[in-house]
Amino acid sequence: MTASNITQELLKEKLTYNPKSGLFYWNYTKRRITKGELAGSDIGNGYIGIQINKKRYLAHRLAWLYMTGTFPEKCIDHINHITDDNRWENLREVTVIENQQNASKRVDNKSGVTGVIWSKRDNRWTAQITVDKKRVHLGSFVEFSEAVNARKNAEVLYGFHENHGKERIA
Repeated sequence: MTASNITQELLKEKLTYNPKSGLFYWNYTKRRITKGELAGSDIGNGYIGIQINKKRYLAHRLAWLYMTGTFPEKCIDHINHITDDNRWENLREVTVIENQQNASKRVDNKSGVTGVIWSKRDNRWTAQITVDKKRVHLGSFVEFSEAVNARKNAEVLYGFHENHGKERIA
């Protein structure tokens, strides 16, 4: 992650952050900005961007700076997978690998469980997990529940973060 030229002092001068709601509000009025108005807009994939001094910042990274006094050196993970939920309790600083471990299930996932797929060839459920960029085969199972259990056990074994919230339903 790249270093920022914004300080906590400048951020607090420009914006107020509500850690319970995860929202930012402008502290001043100027041109198209009104004091007390909600700051930021959706920049894609649900992430919120806020422009300060002609530079756009991701709101979840600004929340980290606002609360800790330092700009995050690593990734900021949305624990519940909802990218515009910038409540302080929903954010944590993680490595790239840890962030990937907390990824949402793929949009083409038909089983409803990350890492569990139906093998037409074998006529069985297959469980897998990716660890350090390497796919680990966890086994083939007749019962769906067995494949799910294998995946969940592997998540615990490899230290994956448990999803404590709800995934966004599109």
